[in-house]
Amino acid sequence: MMDLAIIGAGPAGMAAATEARSHGLSVIVADENAAPGGQVFRAAEAALRDPAVGPEIAPAIPLIEAFRASGAIYRPATTLWHLDPEAGAMSLSSAGRSETVAARRIILATGAQERPVPIPGWTLPGVMGAGAAQILLKTAGAVPSGRLVLAGQGPLVWLLAVQLARAGAPPLLLETRCNSIAAAVMRSGGALWAGRRMLMKGAALIAQARRAGVRVISGVRGLRAEGGDRIERAVWEGGSAPCDTLLLHEGVIPATQVSRAIGLDHIWDVAQACWRPVVDSYGATSLDRVAVTGDGAGIGGWEAAVAAGRLAGLDAARRLGVLGEDAFAARAAASLAARRAALALRPFLDALYAPPADILRPADATIACRCEEVTAGAIRAAARLGATGPNQIKAYLRCGMGACQGRICAPTVAALVAEVHGLAPAEIPALRPRAPYKPITVGELAAK
Repeated sequence: MMDLAIIGAGPAGMAAATEARSHGLSVIVADENAAPGGQVFRAAEAALRDPAVGPEIAPAIPLIEAFRASGAIYRPATTLWHLDPEAGAMSLSSAGRSETVAARRIILATGAQERPVPIPGWTLPGVMGAGAAQILLKTAGAVPSGRLVLAGQGPLVWLLAVQLARAGAPPLLLETRCNSIAAAVMRSGGALWAGRRMLMKGAALIAQARRAGVRVISGVRGLRAEGGDRIERAVWEGGSAPCDTLLLHEGVIPATQVSRAIGLDHIWDVAQACWRPVVDSYGATSLDRVAVTGDGAGIGGWEAAVAAGRLAGLDAARRLGVLGEDAFAARAAASLAARRAALALRPFLDALYAPPADILRPADATIACRCEEVTAGAIRAAARLGATGPNQIKAYLRCGMGACQGRICAPTVAALVAEVHGLAPAEIPALRPRAPYKPITVGELAAK
């Protein structure tokens, strides 16, 4: 049995592993990706010299080097498909085979996922998430051909616009932000001054995008994709543009598939309009053996995730008896301060980039569940018939039973049910996923 098992080798997972190993714990890290870095630093070691993405990847290299040198057992291209939190037993799948690994403590560092963007036409070929385009850029140096439109809001939109421009494909940027800067400042209190370093970094990125030839149309409403066999135009209230590839992004939300499946307590985050696990300052959850750290516990960005990962690694060492309370407090102080600094601007960003209402509650004709091709209107009708949440809608319409297992549709389904019943989002129970958390073959089970 290992002392510590970590799921995910993004910034938080790597930092947790490195910290735990420095205190002598035996550590195994299972990661779906082929190399450490997570989404934000995906393929960092290979892409460092790529001028399109290299400048943003450079800060990851010391973190990755420390992780690789830590002595943690690293299992890339490995999927967690079942977790028994009481026994600390994890079912992992890799290279067509499954195995069970047990650990005294488990840290979920599963990161974030893009918020679903269900607009009319989003299932047309040529429409994809901005994160997927960034994956292609980082891993293969590939950019979409033809007329490229990037639509949405948030820091990633501006970052991807700059990276695509560096790669020779500056997009037309349709900004869907509906909150004013003045309103966001009022709602966030003193966040601007406390987060001025991050604010200046963001302002520089926006200026860089404009200098690189990115044309920006602000205040876009009613976005939809139109076309026959594939997208041909991006259309919005008062305008349209020819389009071969439309990239969508409305921010990110914690990836809670595993944390909800194992029954951790969750809370509705009003500012970020999503569910997140209930954790203490060190990532500890409602289950004694399990911690959640990084963006999987609440969106904060990679610097906050590194600090949170270190705190979770320290807490593991304390709980497993290799670090005393005084030493723990002394070591934790710096990471607590670093996380506070990294999160200082978050109230402003959350207020500025709150998702538009039509994204959370699309029109009836819009497909909400891509896997089963269920429309928002069908979900509303099921709710009027008595369905009280995503778990009931699954029985009515099969939403959440496709290959994504609710990752894409569950937030939209819950918002639509809340709308029909006149309830706040927090009053709608979240979808409860079941194992296997990711699709696996019978052959993998048989080869266990």
